[in-house]
Amino acid sequence: MPMLNLLQSAPKAVRDIDARRVNKEANRAAALKFGVEYFDGTREQGYGGYKYDGRWVDVARRIIDHWDLKPGDRILDIGCGKGFLVKDLSDMMPELDVVGIDISDYALENAHPDAASRLSKASCDDLPFEDDSFRLALAFNTIHNLKPDGCLKALKEMQRVAPRGGFVQVDAYRSEDERQIFEDWMLTAQTYLKPDGWKEMFEQAGYTGDYYWTILEADGSVV
Repeated sequence: MPMLNLLQSAPKAVRDIDARRVNKEANRAAALKFGVEYFDGTREQGYGGYKYDGRWVDVARRIIDHWDLKPGDRILDIGCGKGFLVKDLSDMMPELDVVGIDISDYALENAHPDAASRLSKASCDDLPFEDDSFRLALAFNTIHNLKPDGCLKALKEMQRVAPRGGFVQVDAYRSEDERQIFEDWMLTAQTYLKPDGWKEMFEQAGYTGDYYWTILEADGSVV
């Protein structure tokens, strides 16, 4: 279960933490609807416009290489949003069977046309798939949007449907200063732990896949 940074090539997002502190509760309430505000509203409410820009292409390449994916392998993207990673994985290796799930009606209704037919609505803590039905399950910054019991269940679900390969990235902090920075910035996360706390949860869930943290520093950059 190695630590693996799959997003190291992604563009570095600009995070104005001071701006997020203004009208925080109202913006958080809007973001938690996972609708237009979260995906295509202001940066204070979420992504600030989530458009396809090719940033997942290199991530898709790294996924294929790291897990040595083969034609016919089935891949699950949990919390797929508008399906950009699903599109790029499918474009890079058309013989893969890539599917995505998300709880957002808005994201699914506004999915990339090349991925829309591969996406469906479902929650990460109740995956509608059979045991060992995927070669790999991916969850980028998704399961932490549930409370701890839900996170634990989501990890168990990932392990159930994809026991041969998994990746999860979650919000974390290493000090009280980092925790305060994160709380000032975050909108949707309900569970955020120190790395050792997450590792304990992984062990409790029997999760054997790879992982990485999203940790914010004072200037808004990600560790």
